[in-house]
Amino acid sequence: MDSSGPPRSPDPHAPESQAAEPRPTGPRPRRRDRHGRGMRGPVAPPQVPLSASRAEVFGDLVQDSVERLERRWPQLAEVDFLVLDVPRTAAADGPEEWSDEPVPLGGVVPAEEGRPACVVVYRRPVEIRTKSRDERALLVHEVVVEQVAELLGLAPESVDPRYGQD
Repeated sequence: MDSSGPPRSPDPHAPESQAAEPRPTGPRPRRRDRHGRGMRGPVAPPQVPLSASRAEVFGDLVQDSVERLERRWPQLAEVDFLVLDVPRTAAADGPEEWSDEPVPLGGVVPAEEGRPACVVVYRRPVEIRTKSRDERALLVHEVVVEQVAELLGLAPESVDPRYGQD
């Protein structure tokens, strides 16, 4: 038995004067790669969105429709277009005041002093009524055309000549 120095503590958290070996000061080693489940590379290039949420995809459909109409109606640049998940209910007191009217797919808020006009498209009611992305794009465009027609006081066919043909 060698007794040339003070006994060393087996505790690695003990102060350096008592530790068996000094702790390295560099970066900590990476953890073991067990079962080949280590860090993986990117699945897609950085420019490609991996997954867009349903709300983002729906917002893009509305934006595409608005851009299509703005080419024909430049005054729509002054109008705000919003996407809301669901329409607000007028009766918040209880089920006895619920109405039998159908759920709206969109709405218009006329311009007021200091606030531009606003066209609203309700995402969930539109999504529920469609099965595919193509159907959804058509219905979104119809809703936007109908709301813009109401805002401008025109028939939907005059806002977009292709309205109702698809």
